[in-house]
Amino acid sequence: MANLKPAPNPDPAPEAAEIAAGFRAVFRLFELWKLDVEQQRVLLGRPSRSTFYNWRGGKIGAVPFDVVRRLSWLLGIHKALQIIFTDPSQADGWVHRANDAFGGRSALDHMLAGDVADLAAVRARLDAVRGGWS
Repeated sequence: MANLKPAPNPDPAPEAAEIAAGFRAVFRLFELWKLDVEQQRVLLGRPSRSTFYNWRGGKIGAVPFDVVRRLSWLLGIHKALQIIFTDPSQADGWVHRANDAFGGRSALDHMLAGDVADLAAVRARLDAVRGGWS
């Protein structure tokens, strides 16, 4: 019989160091976007206050996959904005401006509905704009 090895996992779980780096980057992004604590908690999936402050203080521990996805969407949104806008202040301000794609609401208001799908929708909109499919 041939030496069979299991296929590598195509989507391996992120390492603790990667998750910690994601949190650091997202909390910096929240500063750039000038979000209050409640807005930050909603975008992170409404963790308890103690969990939120642990994450903000660098005490990460076990993190639900939903939160890891939220970190990824938020960082992807930030990256797309940096590509679209040459002026960082325009990129950071975009989330606060009214947008026809979200029924005249801002992207931030859309994301603050709280569902991870809302983050994905904002990212998809930015990817469409970035790729010319607006």
